[in-house]
Amino acid sequence: MTSLDHPQLSGLGRNPTAPQDVLVRLATHKAGRHGISLRRGRLEDAVVEALLTHGDDNTAVGLRGDRISPEMRRRIAEHPDPAIRDAYTDFVRDMVDRKVPIGIDDLEEAYGQPRTALVSAPSPSLRAAVARAWYDRPLAVQVELLADPDPQVRAAATEHRQPGVPPEWRERCLADPAVRVNVARYVPLTSEQFAQLMRSEEEEVHQAVAGNPHLSAEMVARLLDIDDPLVRVAAAQSRHVDAEIRDRLYALVEAERADGSIEAEVALNWNFAEPDWLREAPLNERMTYLDCQYTTFRRVLASCHDLPEEAWRRLDNDPELLVRRAAARRPDTPPEILEGLVRAHGDVFHIRPLLVDHPNFPRHMLRTFVDEPSPNVRYLALQDPELPVPDLQQLAAAAESFLRRGVARHPNITDALLEHLLSDPDPQVADDAAANSALRPTQMLRILTAAGL
Repeated sequence: MTSLDHPQLSGLGRNPTAPQDVLVRLATHKAGRHGISLRRGRLEDAVVEALLTHGDDNTAVGLRGDRISPEMRRRIAEHPDPAIRDAYTDFVRDMVDRKVPIGIDDLEEAYGQPRTALVSAPSPSLRAAVARAWYDRPLAVQVELLADPDPQVRAAATEHRQPGVPPEWRERCLADPAVRVNVARYVPLTSEQFAQLMRSEEEEVHQAVAGNPHLSAEMVARLLDIDDPLVRVAAAQSRHVDAEIRDRLYALVEAERADGSIEAEVALNWNFAEPDWLREAPLNERMTYLDCQYTTFRRVLASCHDLPEEAWRRLDNDPELLVRRAAARRPDTPPEILEGLVRAHGDVFHIRPLLVDHPNFPRHMLRTFVDEPSPNVRYLALQDPELPVPDLQQLAAAAESFLRRGVARHPNITDALLEHLLSDPDPQVADDAAANSALRPTQMLRILTAAGL
């Protein structure tokens, strides 16, 4: 049985206005406990007691820190069941063993030691977890991790460009199979180091080197004849190739894709590398890429904020939506550009801030999106916290469940609409309706009664 078997109970558990007596009754049901685990803020002692009485070690994992009172922390620390007592510690240690990233504060709490001590812990899995989680570690700590006897620790210490590899450690790291690929992506390379890496028979090493932002023109020239789509695209994005060479490299990869090469498809469409150097180039050099046929260059150009008006006019009308969206994120985007772009194509919710949250976006126009043909555009009308009830009713009748979910979460929802959405056939809609802070106590009690709680 999952929380979606009783979505109203799960939603009610995370409702910020649910009173203590409701939460205590919810704690007797698995779906209710799931919802409570997602609540923000501190839980009252009576609710924690109910969770301890009816829950298990999975429930106890979230009962920690400022989420509960000092008295309840002592209560759990003295609990007779070790599974309850050590629930959080066991959870963190399991994540460490599974190599699942977890925060440095969580590691300190679970292991009862400061990060400066954990970096020398007996367990290599724990030392590797510290290397992944302690982003701003001092250089002395980084050196200790680079010298670690376990390869997984050294690999974890070099996954990111920061805090980096000191110059005196680069040769050693580039010779270390555990970290060679990681380090080859970002450290400045001497001619000898570059040549040594290129003698490797590992494709991954060549691909890492090709993406290194510090390569010289001579090094890039050595990459041009490597028969690897990812290397070719990386070389094509270099500042050291001219337009003719760039066209040749892209044409080779395009031809491979046409022949069915998955690697070429990945290199062209699933490669997140960008010519970042273009952002720092002089304005007159950047402007030469305004008509570049390769989208990634125009997208990077559109992320700059100091372009002349003519450049913005052309980028706002670029044939690629990705470029137009990037251009629309500049500080002084005209309101009509923002509205037109969103009205035609909607917004991208995994990139924040949203375009509708841009200071220049005409927020008063949001409610007019209700009648747009695209459901993704209609959804944006819900960004208006005062969306009129008739518009909410119209969206609540939509075939698309994500629109009904949006209505279920809306602050201007009516009792009647909430009651209707609580019975929606999609359990996620009912869950969101029960979690709406506009839900009245009488409706909460009806949910509990109907569930036999």
